[in-house]
Amino acid sequence: MGWPDPRGGPGEEQRSPPARLSGVGRRRPTSGSGGLSRLTERWVAPPVAILSRLVGRLPLPAARGLGAGLGQAAYWLAGRRRRVVLANLDLALGSSVGPRRRRALARANFRHLGITAAECCRLFFGRPGALLDRVRVEGLEHLKAALAEGRGVFCLTAHFGNWELLAAAHALAGLPLSVVVRPLDNPHLEGLLARGRQRSGLRLIPKRRAVVSVGAALARGECVGILLDQNAGRDGVFVPFFGHLASTSRSLAVLALKTQAPVVPVFVRRLPGGEHLVTLDPALPLVVTGDLERDVVVNTACFTETIERHVRAQPEQWFWVHRRWKTRPA
Repeated sequence: MGWPDPRGGPGEEQRSPPARLSGVGRRRPTSGSGGLSRLTERWVAPPVAILSRLVGRLPLPAARGLGAGLGQAAYWLAGRRRRVVLANLDLALGSSVGPRRRRALARANFRHLGITAAECCRLFFGRPGALLDRVRVEGLEHLKAALAEGRGVFCLTAHFGNWELLAAAHALAGLPLSVVVRPLDNPHLEGLLARGRQRSGLRLIPKRRAVVSVGAALARGECVGILLDQNAGRDGVFVPFFGHLASTSRSLAVLALKTQAPVVPVFVRRLPGGEHLVTLDPALPLVVTGDLERDVVVNTACFTETIERHVRAQPEQWFWVHRRWKTRPA
């Protein structure tokens, strides 16, 4: 479901700009120009593909062990990113968690991300059956009830647990799924990642073409996954996340209000022993007052509170390396 960009704290509220889709339909700046940049982008992909396929062929316990070890090494070697994680944990959890516990959570978070990366190598480039066999699903009846309304369904989720496995697990229920993604800056790596994701039948919707493609998927009565836990910059709406205002994409609220498609929270978390549990909650009631700006803020706050609830239950499994509170209200 889209590896997030880790580039990207709290303050006072600001007046919301007009209701529009944050980042949707816009062209992102290129990562660089010139022959050297393009050559570097081209030559990065083959080694990544070779290493990913090698890890993907390892027995699953060995791959997970390797991922955990690499994640532990990254905690000590990636000092800048470690400081981001510790600062985020301090901001989000405050005095309820002491420094020693925060450091333990940060180490567990790096190990979790390393295991997730190794599992994705198996998912994208190896034989995913052994991984998918260890996925359990609870609450599927909520999704089926929402689909029965005939307007399609938005699946609200986040970069939590193994979110890529969550996207692939739709095949277990036999339900078509499209996911709105932010393409990687490197087009060669993006092509490699996209092919891996599409092995399960997942449909990818680039953010810049999201409006039309999302509407078409909903019209077919399908599910559309949206990850709503990243900093949305100045285009976002500021809503509380762990007690601090965070810029959040307004896209899901705007689309849900315009289409009246139900929003079903769907999250996955890793269990002890290597299993994964997918949890589907009942559809969230949309607040519709006729004041679009207010409704976007209220519903986005509800979506974000749902994400926070799941993260609080397993804090080490969220993407703390992302600067979620980077953009501050004016």
